[in-house]
Amino acid sequence: MSAGLFGLLDDVAALAKLAAASVDDVGAAAGRATVKAAGVVVDDTAVTPQYVQGVTAEREIPIVKKIAWGSIRNKLLIILPLALILSQFAEWALAPILLVGGCYLAYEGAEKVWERVRGHEEHGPGQEPASEKDLVAGAVRTDLILSTEIMLIALDQVADESFWSRLVILIVVAIALTIGVYGVVGLIVKMDDAGLALTQRRSRFAQRFGHGLVAAMPKLLETISVVGIAAMLWVGGHIMVNSLHDMGWHAPHDAIHHLVHAVHGGVQGWLVETVLAAAIGVVVGGLVLAVLPLVPRRGRGEDSSRD
Repeated sequence: MSAGLFGLLDDVAALAKLAAASVDDVGAAAGRATVKAAGVVVDDTAVTPQYVQGVTAEREIPIVKKIAWGSIRNKLLIILPLALILSQFAEWALAPILLVGGCYLAYEGAEKVWERVRGHEEHGPGQEPASEKDLVAGAVRTDLILSTEIMLIALDQVADESFWSRLVILIVVAIALTIGVYGVVGLIVKMDDAGLALTQRRSRFAQRFGHGLVAAMPKLLETISVVGIAAMLWVGGHIMVNSLHDMGWHAPHDAIHHLVHAVHGGVQGWLVETVLAAAIGVVVGGLVLAVLPLVPRRGRGEDSSRD
């Protein structure tokens, strides 16, 4: 009886060790996938704060929370199931889907550049500002493209794992990156409130630091907005180049690779790749922006027939 009990305990201990090893493997794989996707995560962090510019202070964090929940839904309910199914049964479909997403991201970036060139903000004189619902919807749409890139990069890093390991790893990556991105975004948009709170302290150092934060916030948000627009163009161009490469058209990818190699990689290589990808984003986004108004829309026809 005791021998059987000790044997059972040995089996339980062995299973516990196996489970611990599996957890360690999942953690290590999730860490590798997260690091690999870090470039797009930075872009996601830069893009998001522009959606809460001009919003009242008390609604900033609630809007960020809504966008974060939308991002989680994007990753776990749309991208993850679709990516796993396609990678298992129709891997060829991933590149065309990403290509369309890259075009959309480039279009959004080009549209914002054009608005700045014209000196026309999203809600000019005589126009109502976008509703909170519209702001969240726009941010979640943009997040869908960036999150798709993040999740597919992560999926590529764990392609050799079993189906269930990939599922667990990608869930960990999705939750960790969403918390990281929108945690940072929340801190950014509340910096001015923190600065105001510091100005009420007795310490002169705290007061000066608080005034400095308040004064710096408009410039910081403007800088983040510019970086966010550039990120849309760069990431959109990067997605398109890589997707075309995966689909068999290697010329753009190879040309950029040769130029990066010519400057010996490193920071210079990253700058070359970024600038060229952004240029591609500007060209494609500009073409989509120019062609889109020419596409007949059902709503327009109905409106004109009613007049």
